[in-house]
Amino acid sequence: MVAVMKISFDNDKYLEIQSARIKDRIAQFGGKLYLEFGGKLFDDHHAARVLPGFAPDSKIRMLTQLSDQAEIVIAVNANHIEQNKVRGDLGITYDVDVLRLIDAFRSMELYVGSVVITCFAGQPSAAAFQHRLEDLGIRVYRHYPIEGYPHNLPLIVSADGFGKNDFVETTRPLVVVTAPGPGSGKMAVCLSQLYHEYRRGVKAGYAKFETFPIWNLPLNHPVNLAYEAATADLNDVNMIDPFHLAAYGETTVNYNRDVEVFPVLSNIFETIMGESPYKSPTDMGVNMIRSCIVDDEAVGNAARQEILRRYYDALSQRRQGRGGDEAIYKLELLMKQSGVTPDIRPVISQALAVAQDTGAPAAAIELPDGRVVTGKTSDLMGPAASVVLNALKALAGIPRELDLISPEAIMPIQHLKVEHLGSLNPRLHTDEILIALASSATSNPLADKAMDQLANLRGCQAHISVLLSATDLRLYKKLGLQVTCEPQYETKKLYHR
Repeated sequence: MVAVMKISFDNDKYLEIQSARIKDRIAQFGGKLYLEFGGKLFDDHHAARVLPGFAPDSKIRMLTQLSDQAEIVIAVNANHIEQNKVRGDLGITYDVDVLRLIDAFRSMELYVGSVVITCFAGQPSAAAFQHRLEDLGIRVYRHYPIEGYPHNLPLIVSADGFGKNDFVETTRPLVVVTAPGPGSGKMAVCLSQLYHEYRRGVKAGYAKFETFPIWNLPLNHPVNLAYEAATADLNDVNMIDPFHLAAYGETTVNYNRDVEVFPVLSNIFETIMGESPYKSPTDMGVNMIRSCIVDDEAVGNAARQEILRRYYDALSQRRQGRGGDEAIYKLELLMKQSGVTPDIRPVISQALAVAQDTGAPAAAIELPDGRVVTGKTSDLMGPAASVVLNALKALAGIPRELDLISPEAIMPIQHLKVEHLGSLNPRLHTDEILIALASSATSNPLADKAMDQLANLRGCQAHISVLLSATDLRLYKKLGLQVTCEPQYETKKLYHR
């Protein structure tokens, strides 16, 4: 059978050549570089899904190879603090995420120099957050709104523009500017620092690190289309970089926001530095991803799976009242461009077939060797729990009909849920089934054998014939299962917990 996920990205090579590329860029600017770091540093699961073999923490591991040269500056928008903006993937506010990021960087022995609160205009929550950080011994700087940014060049590059911002004191050659999420002002922090450095006689430089789109893959390569799918709700569009084509006669890919703002950036560079060091937005980047792809076909297949998953996610979001039609229309167009249909995901048809046969919700998981196992609803557990248990049995070579957890072990948990915790549904969620399995493993060697297979679920494809509960969805993410759901609820109730 064909394996579900074929390693197609050389992660070790990536760590080596990406850090070398950044060192070269530092040298290009005489030993001081502000590097705007886009995307997720610690948990880039999108990259890991579309580039099988890419480790979710690759970027932070790459930075650790530069730890003696690098310091981290975290930018956070004062408006986001005031609005209690939340990271959708983690469910925490941006100010709390700043603390999480500082802890995470420090755990990797990376030096966090300071935090910059951008767009500061006296927001009380932002001021309180600054005091909190300073009480924790963290240096904090303020940057202020500039009317007409980024187009009002005479004001921006003046004492009343960047000149009003605090100068962020840095001590190392590489200053990595990162943030909890988009719109935090990373680029503005870098440009403001260039203005202040040049006024102090320091000829610093700027570069940008973005994983996607991959500049030297074709515009309609599935990996680049998968990036558009991931940002369908933001209206990001991949496009040919016209400035790079005009300057070098070479076709490269960038995205619309960078292309649109490049003439302004080029003018800012010229005003600050005397001349722009870059002829195109592609020139600004340091991305070496393409050089580490070792199997383009496998990468393309993984990216098509991601596009389909994003489509099902958008359908689910709309069904739950958290998304609209526009993102779905865009995803349908991307599916046509990349030749994606539900047929490329065998778990969909198999889950729906079991649901049709049983008249109840069902689920399917595709194992690493290509086998598909299914799970159905029973009195003891829901389909999400059932299919995980069946997958563990299949991976461990245990007959499916053999019970690893006795009903007597499950019933007390059901009693606790219904009689004492107020649950209306006695069936166990996936986390509860795994706790019961772990308890059984102390006396049942087969249960212990099944538990040992949990790590082999990571990266497997799954599909559920109804929307997953929040509890099951969290557990599936922890297990690394790449799950999609049909956009419908199990019941016709209007309120769903």
